[in-house]
Amino acid sequence: MSKVISLEDAIGLINNGDCIATSGICMSGVPEEIMKGIEKSFLEKGEPKSLKAIFAAGQGCWDDVHGWQHMAHEGLLASVIAGHYGTCASLGKLIEENKIIGYNLPQGVIVDLFHEAVKGMPGHITKLGLKTFVDPRIEGRKLNAKTTEDVVKVVNIDDEEYLMYKTPKIDVAIIRGTTADMYGNISFEEEALPVDMRVIAMAAKACGGKVIVQVKYTCDRLMTDKVAIPGIFVDAVVISKDPVENHRQTQLFFYDPSMSGHSFVPTDDIASLPLDAKKVISRRAAMELSKGAVINLGVGTPEGVANVAAEEGISDLITMTSESGAVAGIPMGGKAFGAVQNAWAVVEQGIQFDFYDGGGLDVTYLGLAEVDPIGNVNVSHFGTNVTGCGGFINISQNTPNLVYCGTFTAGGLKEEVRNGKLTIVKEGRNKKFIKQVQQITFSGEYGAEIGQNVLYVTERAVFKLVKGGLKLIEVAPGIDVKKDILDQMEFEPIVEDYKLMDSKLFTEGSIELRDLILSKK
Repeated sequence: MSKVISLEDAIGLINNGDCIATSGICMSGVPEEIMKGIEKSFLEKGEPKSLKAIFAAGQGCWDDVHGWQHMAHEGLLASVIAGHYGTCASLGKLIEENKIIGYNLPQGVIVDLFHEAVKGMPGHITKLGLKTFVDPRIEGRKLNAKTTEDVVKVVNIDDEEYLMYKTPKIDVAIIRGTTADMYGNISFEEEALPVDMRVIAMAAKACGGKVIVQVKYTCDRLMTDKVAIPGIFVDAVVISKDPVENHRQTQLFFYDPSMSGHSFVPTDDIASLPLDAKKVISRRAAMELSKGAVINLGVGTPEGVANVAAEEGISDLITMTSESGAVAGIPMGGKAFGAVQNAWAVVEQGIQFDFYDGGGLDVTYLGLAEVDPIGNVNVSHFGTNVTGCGGFINISQNTPNLVYCGTFTAGGLKEEVRNGKLTIVKEGRNKKFIKQVQQITFSGEYGAEIGQNVLYVTERAVFKLVKGGLKLIEVAPGIDVKKDILDQMEFEPIVEDYKLMDSKLFTEGSIELRDLILSKK
């Protein structure tokens, strides 16, 4: 018996007050047509309403019209637990205005909570998040005054501290696949990523809930090797009436076969970066690579490491990964973040985070927004803006070598890179190295405690986390240490012996990165 029903009937399966879980990262895997339908129903009929929501990766497109932006209505939502709000600013605004209850959890922890729900466990116990803002002794991940319930607590096991995150009860899973057969079996053949779709479905069923799946196509019977979600986990299937608009592989592409493993694109298509501050940072960061390194790249400036690797011909010496589940290949950025061309494999998001949490990465490159004297980093909360940590805590807390990347200041910064040196044309209005970060997304104290090797790479200076704080170890050619570095910081770093950054970083042509990497023992 077919499980295909209309969009309207599918929305009718959602009761007022239900807890819903959705899949996706950016717009890959997001059940856009169903989310639009829920919004339309609420605006026209006032139902469903007072929904509780949980999702791991950010789901939206940095605009007002995609993903969780559809659900950002007072009355429609009562509470949200999410890993990242940056792609759906309207949802963050409801939290900022104290109109709904809001929590921010590490992306990988939320996926782990889905697994705990499948097993019927009361919570997830981990060291992940200790001494960051999710630690209840600091903020406990509560995002506003309306949010009062403690959903994470410190527990002691064999004289060691852990955090226990409370498992949610999921009433409705809203996920997406490519094809459904008459038994409700679901395939992913044209999806860029499996993300967390299967475990969300299993979690909902374990909680006694319902599973609704948006698809492009139907068929009589899927071959066994194509089935990603068995039909026993599926209650209803909705066929997208407008897949070009509502079932895109990524927001940039309706369907690109290289993002679902059906073809490969030439690697020489990766663009070289212009010689500017971002390229200098990416080059210096890439010098921390070693042969055979398994790495992760964060959003923004860190993405430039992939461009440098291609330009320097070292892509074959390293393996890039993404928290979305991709192994190797060419990671996409911007509105296609999470998707990867030419991937060797794409695993479920939870499996990738298991790998990361177990220390599988050799080095990771992450953004640098605010840094304080003990090496704490904030990338998750600025002013009243709720951004969220995403996978940052998972990735940073269990990787032995961390490289934070970003310009030294922000806000109107103008610089010139030429003739082997850096010139500050106009200083940025906003200092990044400040007395106290607004939120601790990475704990310098914890990093030092467990012996992580941590660098902070900017276009004009490189710092290293040492006992006692940040130590200045490199300065760009052409830079005045006092005027351009120390005077642009709100605290005094450790300044002893430092050296000049390699002048090749500031010139056109190769920096001979391949030779450097192969010379390392």
